[in-house]
This record gives sequence, C-alpha cells and structure tokens, in this order.
Amino acid sequence: MKLFKDKKVVIMGLGLHGGGVGVANFFYKQGAKLMITDLRSRKELKPSLEKLKDLPIKFVLGKHRKQDFTDADLIIRNPGVPRESFYLKIAEENNISVKTDIDIFFDLCPADIIGITGTKGKSTTATLIYLLLKKKYPNSVLAGNIGISPLEILNKINKKTRVVLELSSFALENLKKSPQVAVITTLFPDHLNRYKSFKEYVEAKKAIFKYQNEKDILILNQDNLNTKKLSSEAKSKVYFFKGSNRAAALLTAKLFKIPDKQIKNVLSKFKGIPNRQEIIAIKEEVRYVNDTTATTPESVILAIKTFKEKFPNLKIILIAGGEDKNLNYKELAKTIKNKVAHLILLPGTASDKIKKELSEVRPREVSRGRTSVFFVKSMVQAVKKSSELAQKGDIVLLSPGAASFNLFDNEFDRARRFIDAIKKI
Repeated sequence: MKLFKDKKVVIMGLGLHGGGVGVANFFYKQGAKLMITDLRSRKELKPSLEKLKDLPIKFVLGKHRKQDFTDADLIIRNPGVPRESFYLKIAEENNISVKTDIDIFFDLCPADIIGITGTKGKSTTATLIYLLLKKKYPNSVLAGNIGISPLEILNKINKKTRVVLELSSFALENLKKSPQVAVITTLFPDHLNRYKSFKEYVEAKKAIFKYQNEKDILILNQDNLNTKKLSSEAKSKVYFFKGSNRAAALLTAKLFKIPDKQIKNVLSKFKGIPNRQEIIAIKEEVRYVNDTTATTPESVILAIKTFKEKFPNLKIILIAGGEDKNLNYKELAKTIKNKVAHLILLPGTASDKIKKELSEVRPREVSRGRTSVFFVKSMVQAVKKSSELAQKGDIVLLSPGAASFNLFDNEFDRARRFIDAIKKI
C-alpha cells in the first residue's frame, strides 16, 4: 500500500551518511512528490546526490526557504537537524506534520524491534546482536544510526523478522514509541552543544524505554552508574550486563535463546567494526589506529587505557582535538599526562580546551615524564608529525574526543583523511 502517494514530502537534511538517501528512495517508491532541502552545497553533497541523480526530486541546496515549510504535507527532519530550527517552527505553525524516518518506521514496522543506544558502544553492540540473531533468525535486519534508514528495508520485514535498530539521541528525541527490547550501553556527557544539560541529553535517550510495557525488556550496563540508575524508572523487565559491548550482546542473545555453540562461533569470529579502535596499518613496527568515532573525552580515555593494557611498555602518540561539544576535558587531560608520550592536536575549540586542562593538571597527579604537545593545521601534518615521533613498537592513535565539522565533512571523512595520509608516509 502506498501511504504517501501524491503527498508533498520535504526532506530537511540529506546528509552524507546514507540515511537521507534511504529516506528519499522510500518516499520515491511510495509515489510522493519529493523535495530535499539542505544547507550544504551541491559540491559538498555530491556523494549523496550521485545516488539520487535518476530520481525526479526537486532540490533546494545551500539554503532553506520559508515557502517549502508552509505548503508541504509532511516534513521529514534529518535527526541531525535541531528540533528548535526556525523552519520547523514555521511548519508547526502551519499545522504541517514534522517527523523523522525513525518515527515513521516505528508506526509502520510489523515486527518487534531491538533498539540499541548509548554514548559509546551502540554500533558495535547493535552489529553483534544482529550477527547473533541471524544464527537463529536468518531474516534479521540491521538499520538506524549506521547509515541505513530503516525505511529503506521496511519491505523486507514481516512479523517474524528480528529488527535491530541503532538509535542516537537525535533520533530518539521526539519518539512516542519504544522498542520491545531496549539496550543502553553507556551514558556520558555528549552533544552538550545541542542539549542544554547532561540531564536533557539523558531525557532524549530515555525514550528508548519510556513507552515500554511490563512485557518488554530493558537491558542496562551495571558498570555505568548513569545507565544503572535508570532501572528505577522502567515499567519493563530489567536485565543487567557487566561492562563490555560483548556482554550486552551476549545477554541479548541468551534472552532470545540463541544456542551457546552459535554464540561462541559468532564471538570468536567478530573482529570489531571499522572506525572503532581499528588497527589499520603497521609501518616500520608502528601501529596506526583509527578510533575516529571516539568523540567524547570518556571514549578517548577508554581507548588509551585499552591499548596501554594490551601493550604496557609501548608509547602512545595521540592525535586528538577538533570542535568542542561543550564537554569537560579535565579527566582526559590527567589520562594524557599519565599515559600519552606525545599529543598532536588538530585545529578547533576542543583542542584549546584540552591544552588549557593540561596546563592545570597538578604535578602530584602525574606519575610519569612529560607529555610533549604539538599543534597542527591538517590531518596530513598530524600523521607526518606522528610518524616522525614514532619509534618501533609505538602506537599512533587517532582518538579525537571532539566533533569533526570544523575540518572534515564528518567523522568518517576524518578517518578517510587519516588513512590516506598514512598511505603517503
């Protein structure tokens, strides 16, 4: 059934992650009259536009226009667009419905949904859960905040499908339904350039279980206080796991009665997913690690500790910094002083904050020698400098702890530039 046939649908924010392309494909197949508006230019959006070049879509790029938000039947808000947008207020004043692709998917999905959110670990956990469920339910699907709009795979879903959905706080903000199984991996301060406070950020995350009933399931991280204390607010059955992404996926698999042998098989073969503590090259016995999705101080601390535990005698050269999200870098500064030999800072407001916090670490809080700090203007310079500093056995770790938009298209573009620069040294 084509629910949106001949409806005028405006997609606000095409983006470069792939989700916007999936939304456009869905509404095209539905027979909607489709328009896409984005503040980015045609040149900036070229990879996404290439995928839509054969579709009859009207584009307004490099700006938004008031009239496009006054006469549409439906506005689809890219989750990256703030709810407070001036143009969305115009739409609401004109009684035009504003939704995200996630909102519509929850309304139309005939199957139960396993939703995963968290500040860190949601992509890895969602991928692992999907791989585990596929062993028992071969028609399982994975979508959401991994570059695949769930609307694009809606036609593959029936009542027996297991739907694994990675959900960001942006996607959860206005959601009025919750998945039947909800997993929260970790909660740390993040996106405080979008939310007024950590409390408001957590409120957005709570939608993942807010509308559950007593038959539903909530899975929480026992080792993360911010997630653990949410159990008192749940109407659903609460289960706890200890610490790791693997533990969260394992518990979910057990609840779905996946046989132990199949669980062991999946876990033994799983090597992680790209852009998360990913060793991408070893040159002259120096390991180069891509952890571009570490966009909070806590994520960087975790990466540093992980590699220090694996290789206790080796030096870490950390490439970090970028654009600040109103986060606190005090603990990261202490970790850097104690565990990082050389710090290379990319341009941005977060880098300035990191430098300031480093200067305020007290000598008695430092148990090792001096950390040298270098400022660079580009990723090419960062990789070149790190390769000059690195000795055999050292680790060059890209783990920024900040947003990427001042220098790169997004965090994945940041990773691509890192990898390209490594190839040239």
